[in-house]
Amino acid sequence: MRTMRLRTVHPVLWAGWAALAAGAVLCVLGWYGVSGERFAERQLPYLASCTVPGAALIVAGSVLITHGRGALAAARVEELYGLLVAAEPDDTEPGTTSAAPLAVSGDLLMVPGGTLWHRADCPLVAGKAEAVPVDAKLVRGGELSPCPICEPAEADD
Repeated sequence: MRTMRLRTVHPVLWAGWAALAAGAVLCVLGWYGVSGERFAERQLPYLASCTVPGAALIVAGSVLITHGRGALAAARVEELYGLLVAAEPDDTEPGTTSAAPLAVSGDLLMVPGGTLWHRADCPLVAGKAEAVPVDAKLVRGGELSPCPICEPAEADD
């Protein structure tokens, strides 16, 4: 399940690599032309027509590759987040929300320094040794929010 954004990143990477290769070829051609001339005034045409544009293509290719890799990483994170949060059973219709939370335990946990409180069997805290029981003062004070995945607010009903 690849997202549309993931498909549009590959042309950016290919364009970056192509610009980088073309820039390297132009720089080599410029160096070869300059190396055959003894006088500086005869070397300037090679610098102006090959080496400077080649260096510009190398910089542009590097920028495109960096941007493409960043966009690729962002697309993968979005895809993984979508798989984690929007997990729907196969028997439900698209667009309807599942009535049952992913976790049903009555014990409530939090991670120190975190902003959410969870049920004990929530996939986000299950198996974490640093998870501690919820401090009721933090929940009443509004410093902690209920987890959107395990929906611990329904445990109080």
